[in-house]
Amino acid sequence: MSDIAEHPLPPIATLDAYQRAGRSWVIDGGTGPAGFVLVKLVDGLAHIEQISIDPAYAHRRLGAELIDHVGSWAAAGNRSALTLSTFRQVPWNAPYYARLGFRELAPAELGPELAELMAEEASHGLNPADRVAMIRSV
Repeated sequence: MSDIAEHPLPPIATLDAYQRAGRSWVIDGGTGPAGFVLVKLVDGLAHIEQISIDPAYAHRRLGAELIDHVGSWAAAGNRSALTLSTFRQVPWNAPYYARLGFRELAPAELGPELAELMAEEASHGLNPADRVAMIRSV
């Protein structure tokens, strides 16, 4: 999946929009930025649009810390859950999120906006059979 791994960061304008909306966070690895998370609102829930940790900072639970922070932010905003979409079989995707308390959503459980997001992913060439939507209560 090198094409996914090598995908460039979002443009500065996109990152700036998330920051202005108060839905982006950066984590410090001790020597500088180690990763970030971008969140949007989907079906009234906090949806993790993108989370990325610099490989030099892997295996330090920084991604889990970011997700927990988003969970606290969501709870403070009276949002009941976090959602995300990810690859079903990639070890650092769905299996990782399951270890952090996320569970797979059945197709009938998808809200209309999340279903639309999943359809948009498919229109960009991501095989729906390889993708899964997940949820974690906060």
